[in-house]
Amino acid sequence: FLTQRLLPMLEAAGTPEAPARVINIGSVDGIRTPAFDSYSYGPSKAAVHFLTRQLAAKLVRRNILVNAIAPGPFPTWMLSTGVGTGGDVEGTDWEALGRGVPLGRVGTPEDVAGLALFLASRAGAFTVGDTITCDGGVVVS
Repeated sequence: FLTQRLLPMLEAAGTPEAPARVINIGSVDGIRTPAFDSYSYGPSKAAVHFLTRQLAAKLVRRNILVNAIAPGPFPTWMLSTGVGTGGDVEGTDWEALGRGVPLGRVGTPEDVAGLALFLASRAGAFTVGDTITCDGGVVVS
């Protein structure tokens, strides 16, 4: 709905050399089978990823790029509830959780911010309709 509402402004701002951007946030659980039995979460994130591709196909000719980020484990309230600490972000042992990630740690704000900056910058001006994981190797392993 937000993209619909902002469409006139996105169209006015975008050019072939400097397209407007939409960056959706999905999840690795929309790409792989989730570790937790959350039957609505994974399919809803898969829908975000597919919506990203569908919007990208339609909006690219209007100089609007649509891509998505699929984060893996980050130290958030939501993940802390899933690992049993009931939303206690500071009290969760993120180092222990990170040992289960191929890179050996959970994500940081800088990890996902860097990816968002890439997609929003000139560096990402030829990237269209992709869902990029930011997960320390969770999906590929």
